[in-house]
Amino acid sequence: MFDTLSNWISLAPDESILLWLSSGMIVSAVVTFAGLKLFDFHASYGRYYDQSMFAKFAINGRLAWFLQESPALLIPTIAIYYHGENMNISKSIAMIMFVGHYVQRTLVYPFLIKGGKPTTPIILICAWFICVWNGFLQGYYYVIYADFDENHAYSPISLFGILVFVIGMTTNIHSDSILRNLRGPGEVDYKIPHGGLFDWVSCGNYFGEIMEWLGYAIFCRSLPALGFALFTMANIAPRASQYHQDYQKKFPEYPKERRILAPFLY
Repeated sequence: MFDTLSNWISLAPDESILLWLSSGMIVSAVVTFAGLKLFDFHASYGRYYDQSMFAKFAINGRLAWFLQESPALLIPTIAIYYHGENMNISKSIAMIMFVGHYVQRTLVYPFLIKGGKPTTPIILICAWFICVWNGFLQGYYYVIYADFDENHAYSPISLFGILVFVIGMTTNIHSDSILRNLRGPGEVDYKIPHGGLFDWVSCGNYFGEIMEWLGYAIFCRSLPALGFALFTMANIAPRASQYHQDYQKKFPEYPKERRILAPFLY
């Protein structure tokens, strides 16, 4: 039984399937952006979770984060275990970037949450599905099929991509820390964040995450990485705009010079 399961898990998808999944992610990015931005749809998680008809079935936020993010860590790890014997330095860096993000988001971030909002089942299922999709796509493509030349990792544009990714991940983690420590014990009201990138934008954590996947796409220069970078931006840029409007409505003293997502630009 275990040998059969191992043989099934070790199967590798065709490259064409992964490229179709990449194209599907780009199409999903367009549809998601239209839903969130053009129709002002509020995804019912975080501060909007109680707008869902499933709010009464919501589960603990920490557990939800762990469950929904874990496929994006587990699936690439399986791909590396079964198919990683011929990975070169460029493939290894791509996987370190991707898996490194999800180590932090799966094994660290959920356990630092202080009194986070519960997560509705529908949001958990959707997020889990996206992480399965993306973990499968990024893991198997870069472990098996990515065609990097021998100097890819050392080119100026690749090094720039790594730098953008590192800055983005650092910004994301630091911004999350600022948000996490806004409230004292027992406090539930939202407050205006200050410090770090929040001195310039309303959603420094989102800007950091966009930078991460933009840097990843610059390093990889391939359809799967581009698809995920676009999907990330399509999901969180409109949400950042909604948060910015919420801050302005709730706090008359909210800094008028503060931008939504990108310092001085947007």
